[in-house]
Amino acid sequence: MGYGLGAFLLAVGLILALAVTDSINGVDLTMVGWILALVGVVSLILTAVTATRGRGIRTVETTQDSAGRHVVSDRRTEI
Repeated sequence: MGYGLGAFLLAVGLILALAVTDSINGVDLTMVGWILALVGVVSLILTAVTATRGRGIRTVETTQDSAGRHVVSDRRTEI
């Protein structure tokens, strides 16, 4: 998704909810606008959460002891 899609949905939703006065039979454009605005806000929040969640440093180290066994250590550092 991304910030662009979230901002687009939010803008279109608010325009439909607050600025459009036309009507279509059987469709409440104000409600459609509020739904699109809500989806846009949720999209922006999810994008922000997932973008910051993936940051960090991951270090994998493989060593071999005297008996010939491999030991793997995995360390993750959050930034």
